[in-house]
Amino acid sequence: MNPAPLRIVIIGLSITSSWGNGHATTYRGLVRELAARGHDVLFLECDVPWYAGHRDLPQPPFGRTVLYEDLEALQRKHAGDIGAADLVIVGSFVREGVAVGDWVQAEASGLTAFYDIDTPVTLARLREPPPGEAPYLEARQIAGYDLYLSFTGGPTLAGLEHEFGSPAARVLYCAVDPALYFPEPLAPQWDLGYMGTYSDDRQPRVERMLLQPARGWQEGRFCVAGAKYPGGIDWPPNVQHIQHLPPAEHRAFYNRQRFTLNVTRDDMIDAGWSPSVRLFEAAACGTPIVSDRWEGIETLLEPGREIFLADSAAEVLHLLRELPESERLAVGERARSRILAQHTAAHRAAQLEGYVHALRARAAA
Repeated sequence: MNPAPLRIVIIGLSITSSWGNGHATTYRGLVRELAARGHDVLFLECDVPWYAGHRDLPQPPFGRTVLYEDLEALQRKHAGDIGAADLVIVGSFVREGVAVGDWVQAEASGLTAFYDIDTPVTLARLREPPPGEAPYLEARQIAGYDLYLSFTGGPTLAGLEHEFGSPAARVLYCAVDPALYFPEPLAPQWDLGYMGTYSDDRQPRVERMLLQPARGWQEGRFCVAGAKYPGGIDWPPNVQHIQHLPPAEHRAFYNRQRFTLNVTRDDMIDAGWSPSVRLFEAAACGTPIVSDRWEGIETLLEPGREIFLADSAAEVLHLLRELPESERLAVGERARSRILAQHTAAHRAAQLEGYVHALRARAAA
């Protein structure tokens, strides 16, 4: 017998626009799968101009999505929703997130959770003296959330509980939608591609693992897709830059690559156990992945068998030019099987449901 449906409210950065953020993809899959499991899900999103001008899913066909103007409107219009919910989730990078969190903790009668889609960034800011804080979370608030859902697993979870007082820190990685990401028989357009919004700390790895190989192999074809890249970047002539690629075009992007590149921000490398959603999406398409190294990656995909790890342009070029085609295809297929068995949005919805019921059982004991 299935447990009774839950009333869930999520206050998140954005579900309607994927422009310049990876939160939308995560929320779309999670909300859809929670709704498919019979739960009543309300997603509340602050209506801001930079997302209003780039909405690729203005009316999600799952759950309910409501835009609010500002904190005052959120409090005035949705206090009843917060008070009646079995679970209220506040996401990272929510506008006025500290005030939103204080209000949710005061108003909610059910469980409250903080969903950190940016855990290493958050903790780096919280640990900065004196006293550290992120624009969307203060350290004092962590103990007030019943559940801390983290995009980072491994030792970080224990740190959240012992250092910051979280009653329950649990991993909730990003995930992939297998109905949207799958292999397609498209002609290869690029030997190596990369998808990601520009960031100062990630760019040196993009330079080393994609731009340098492109300069060293002029016959090769390369692509970078992502927003916010500054105008001064010296793009080699065999590197195509796509300013923004909406989710509807992601699958074709991966399927037109022989290999795809995964690079990680400094804070996430330091924390380890912080996979990007792009890792899961590319694997679901069967596209072989070349990645930088970080602790915990081997718990997700086996190096050399399901993913390739590289430290230099020379290593990347060796894979692109020397790896037998049969092995390239086999690695992509093994990665796809592993990800579909463990890392879909349906897996995440079931995980979240399990966390909630475990906390309820613990409270009732």
